[in-house]
Amino acid sequence: MSDAERVIVRDSVTELDDSARGRVVLAPSHGGRYAAALAARCGVSAVILSDAGIGRNGAGVAGLALLDDLGVPAAAVDVWSARIADGKDCLRRGVLSTVNARGRALGIDAGMAVAEALARLAAAALPPSPPPPALADSRREIAEAGTKGVRVLALDSNALVRPEDLGQVIVTGSHGALLGGRPETAVKVAVFAALYNDAGIGIDEAGLGRLAPLAARGIAAATVSAASAEIGDAASTYHDGIVSAVNAVAARLGGAVGQRARELVARLVAARAREISG
Repeated sequence: MSDAERVIVRDSVTELDDSARGRVVLAPSHGGRYAAALAARCGVSAVILSDAGIGRNGAGVAGLALLDDLGVPAAAVDVWSARIADGKDCLRRGVLSTVNARGRALGIDAGMAVAEALARLAAAALPPSPPPPALADSRREIAEAGTKGVRVLALDSNALVRPEDLGQVIVTGSHGALLGGRPETAVKVAVFAALYNDAGIGIDEAGLGRLAPLAARGIAAATVSAASAEIGDAASTYHDGIVSAVNAVAARLGGAVGQRARELVARLVAARAREISG
């Protein structure tokens, strides 16, 4: 396999499959532990993620340490250099902000262009990642937040939405960006409302990208500040999050910048309960 063939580019680690095994991957999901574990599960030999604004407790790049422990070189793209969740954009103009020790040992460092880093990683002809530690339960119900037939689901990843979540309220640990800028990736089920992490907002306000397309579908949506809640952790979104942006639907239901996420969820649940009761 040539160096060029060793590199694959995706918009998200949730798009990876067995074809990523032994390959150098650019998949600019947030660089948290959940996303890093998904990449390692696919057996990548090296991976470049997004720093998601780094955020609370460094959660946006916390996965790089996990990958270091597995012997996997990893780095994260500065969200102010290229759009999170857009592999082509990160390849074209991305600049690294954070690199783990395994990556630095191969000559990769902060300030390097993503394209150059990928070339160096591919030339190293690295082995696949060993399996990561088991992921903690990443989908659960916040029972105390629901009422009158309205469920509130805490999903560490937006990819974990299920058909049975139709009409419910979801609180995610995911970034608020569209994958590759595609509106259809905002959410795959017509939930009543959805909360995301703004991933530091970033260049082109990519971290808020889901909000307008969801409003067009009649779905209330908001982001919480990456500085307030740990990205990749839905429980942190709910318990710690401070709202940084709302779409028009959420605003009509009482959503506002500066609210606690828990307060916004309560308003959304009440609105959905009124809708159900007629």
